[in-house]
Amino acid sequence: MRGTDVRAGAGALALLVLTTGCSALGGGSDAERRDDRTAISVTPLDGARDLAPEQPITVAVVSGRLTQVTVRAGGQPVPGLFSPDHTQWRSQRVMAPGLSYSVEARATGPGGAADRTVRFTTRRADKTFGIASLLPNKQDTGLTVGVGMPIMITFSQPVTDRVSIERNLVIQASRPIDGAWHWYDNKNVVFRPREYWPAHTKVKFTARLAGIRGADGVYGKQDYTREFEIGRSQISTADTRTHYMKIERDGKPFKNWPISAGMGDVYRHYTTSGIHLAMSREDVTVMTSPDAGPGQAGYYQTTVYNSVRISNSGEYVHGAPWSVGDQGNSNVSHGCVNLSPERAKWFKDNTLIGDPVIVTGTPRKLEPTNGWGHWQESWVDWLKWSRLRDAPADRLT
Repeated sequence: MRGTDVRAGAGALALLVLTTGCSALGGGSDAERRDDRTAISVTPLDGARDLAPEQPITVAVVSGRLTQVTVRAGGQPVPGLFSPDHTQWRSQRVMAPGLSYSVEARATGPGGAADRTVRFTTRRADKTFGIASLLPNKQDTGLTVGVGMPIMITFSQPVTDRVSIERNLVIQASRPIDGAWHWYDNKNVVFRPREYWPAHTKVKFTARLAGIRGADGVYGKQDYTREFEIGRSQISTADTRTHYMKIERDGKPFKNWPISAGMGDVYRHYTTSGIHLAMSREDVTVMTSPDAGPGQAGYYQTTVYNSVRISNSGEYVHGAPWSVGDQGNSNVSHGCVNLSPERAKWFKDNTLIGDPVIVTGTPRKLEPTNGWGHWQESWVDWLKWSRLRDAPADRLT
């Protein structure tokens, strides 16, 4: 599986190139000899103000070799890379808004040594944006998650420069991963591998947003980093026709339990078919009818124990002592997957957030936007909403 090196920045800026004419035998004039002097050029120019932040800093030398480049922004060092021949240096990141920059460069060459100091400032951002929500996280999901776990970002405000942002969402993994980002709207973007994550993969996600243009006058205010690990593979498949749920661990049959699913007396009481993900684990859940209030026909309020949420439309895998006699032979629920109390507790205690829970056998399909139904879209459809189309993970070392 190939890796990529995703780097921030706009297109490369032109570097100053000094040229010399042909000289006659026996040497040229003093003016021609001065063309051989060691000269350092810096972009942006010295004294520039109110610069657009979304550009890198470049340093180049003519007739020589750069020996030192020191760049600071707001007093902090700015990292950069030399070309193999040390004739060029380029910042690894674009500039950030509202900062004063200083560049000190030194070079040597046939024309002697040269020093150059340049100072400039970038314009302040009209607005800044950041990440309001990033999953997985320690509080909501834990940092060991299931093989189906996506990376889900909600930005603090709408952004429109999706290409610039996507280029700076960097994923490193300890195993080869092919995946892509998928924009649901101007605030929500999700990463999903093409196939489930390999078990026990270590993942590091970095959002290099500081100084990145999100929209006109809107720039990222900081970087974000999140490290997590994929746990063992556990995939559960609940068949509403056979009334059994099979659980596989690391590709091998592990358990096969009787269940009762949605009764289907009305369409909304079917359990949705498709690839769900475990979204939360709850000791106690109070369930109420979604379309009927107290005193109305069809109203119910039930307290259930040991539940695992699998959608936003009220579907759980949970303990149901009242349906134990139906489990394995009939579907009697309002849409949830019922287990015996003992099995439900085991399932809640041994499920990781992001574990796939697949439901088959019903005419009602899980929508990709219902909870974490991201695996419901084919890979071709998933890529339609990615600006870069493909984002293989860099190798995490």
